[in-house]
Amino acid sequence: MSTLSSPDSFRSGARASLGVTLGYFPVGIAFGIAAARAGFSPLEAGFLSAVIYAGASQFLVIALMGTGAPLIVTALSIMATNLRHVLYAPAILEKARERAATRHAWGWAGWLSDGAFGAAIIALNRSRAHFSERFMFGVGVGPYFSWLAGTVAGAVFSGAVSGYPVLDAALGFLMPALFLAMLLALVSRRTLGVVAVTILAAVPLTLFVSTTVGIVGGMVAGALSSLVDWKGGNR
Repeated sequence: MSTLSSPDSFRSGARASLGVTLGYFPVGIAFGIAAARAGFSPLEAGFLSAVIYAGASQFLVIALMGTGAPLIVTALSIMATNLRHVLYAPAILEKARERAATRHAWGWAGWLSDGAFGAAIIALNRSRAHFSERFMFGVGVGPYFSWLAGTVAGAVFSGAVSGYPVLDAALGFLMPALFLAMLLALVSRRTLGVVAVTILAAVPLTLFVSTTVGIVGGMVAGALSSLVDWKGGNR
């Protein structure tokens, strides 16, 4: 039976990423507000979210364009910040192992944000039986449209939120809180060493170099540390 014919896997994927879907809407609002304050119309802000679909890169676009950075610099910065996304689909396929299917990977891989990737990995950690290509579409669709809807809503109603600085600050905290919750869901005795190495590499690079270098450096350090047998036995 084709992985696309399973009646429950799309719904299962949507359920797996429900927390991300709910979390992306208010964070999308925060981006929409920031975009509107930088002079973007709701249509332009929505276009950025629809095409780029990467929170860190989109905030970076606003910052760079606000300082008058050349278009080529902005484009290269987006590519550098989003470089990690190239590894998401291969990592999921490796995790799925014998259930891996690539016929429609060109489609579902494009929906993989950081949150959707994390939700898929958490589900696959519980059981590889979760994987199907329809499941992956289910994981990715909800967060994408939630982010897009939040962006447009934030851009449209940015003026109303500006009078509530506490709400504004709370929206900015939602993204770190969301990913911290996902990280905690991944931590186990087997993965604790990898998590620790990743944090020890990413934090100083982020603080003393740049966020992009911190993300890439932490990712590389974590990947290399995963080759170590932290349990002292055979993997």
